[in-house]
Amino acid sequence: QVQLVESGGGLVQAGGSLRLSCAASGRTFSSSAMGWFRQAPGKEREFVAAIRWSGGSTYYADSVKGRFTISRDNAKNTVYLQMNSLKPEDTAVYYCARRNQYYSGGYYSVSSYDYWGQGTQVTVSS
Repeated sequence: QVQLVESGGGLVQAGGSLRLSCAASGRTFSSSAMGWFRQAPGKEREFVAAIRWSGGSTYYADSVKGRFTISRDNAKNTVYLQMNSLKPEDTAVYYCARRNQYYSGGYYSVSSYDYWGQGTQVTVSS
């Protein structure tokens, strides 16, 4: 079983930066990519970014493109999300997840991911 643990969240002022980490533990399984999602109070979970394990191709939501950077360290089974120029609307619980390429939905779909972390809170003040 794969376990994902997010860390690095916190409170920052608008315009600041945070770096989130997602560490995988337990038995690993073949997967095509890892993703970051976020969920703000009263809103549905939304796609933020994804990265392929092989090749490192990246995908971003329009709302974070140019500000966030996703990366990974295959040897450490760790995925990172560098968040710059943070805005109050970025405030949310951030989750990392493992994509299952055989599930329905594309990279942007919650339904195509099979393992999820517990989340880390990111709060951006005005």
